[in-house]
Amino acid sequence: MMNLTMTRKTVFLVGPFAAALTIGAVSLPAHAAIALDRTRVIFDGDLKTVSLNISNQNKQLPYLAQGWIEDDRGNKIQSPFTVLPPVQRVEPGKPSQVKIQSLPAARQLPQDRETLYYFNLREIPPRSNKPNTLQIALQTRIKMFYRPAALAPKKNAAPWQEQLTLTRQGDKYVVNNPTPYYVTIVEASAGKGGKGAAGFEPLMVAPKASAPLNVSAASLGNGPSLAYINDYGGRPQLNFRCAGNACQVVPVAK
Repeated sequence: MMNLTMTRKTVFLVGPFAAALTIGAVSLPAHAAIALDRTRVIFDGDLKTVSLNISNQNKQLPYLAQGWIEDDRGNKIQSPFTVLPPVQRVEPGKPSQVKIQSLPAARQLPQDRETLYYFNLREIPPRSNKPNTLQIALQTRIKMFYRPAALAPKKNAAPWQEQLTLTRQGDKYVVNNPTPYYVTIVEASAGKGGKGAAGFEPLMVAPKASAPLNVSAASLGNGPSLAYINDYGGRPQLNFRCAGNACQVVPVAK
């Protein structure tokens, strides 16, 4: 089980008292100068590069944008993917692009399931001429999924997330993912249109794996509803029908 949210932003204090703080732990105002055009990257196996659009939201100052890739354990890597350019200057109010390029080693990745990476984008503000100035910069971290060409979704096919099942074990529901794709669950409620369960924590279920929901089965009832993140950042719902301890998705009528 991986308990990970969709996007993480980290505040960096630039200067004599430099530190890194995750947003939420501090009450500092945090508005990114360098903006990214998406919340996740799908790197299809038949592609050599994927282009990401970035822009400098600051209308007065240029910023540097630094990008890199991490593996699923958070280690910075140079292969099988790399970011070009690794650092670039983005003029005030202007757009630019970052490219993620696959290297020959990508051919050695598993071809029967997705592989998880993280794309990181850090903004670097221009040096201030004023003494003892505290500067704030942000780092954005989003999921990147390498998806083998053989796993490209078929046109008009039902979402693979509808293959998820739930198994009740004691007072918990376990999410079973029989698919070769990662699935990120961001909300759980007791039935379609119900209020989200208090204390629910988003989780990501790896391909062909299972993970328990952190809220009680009693709070979700016998017809749980889960919301997941799709390839486009949307949040469709999965409505389940349970019989005994086993729950199946009720397909959406077309």
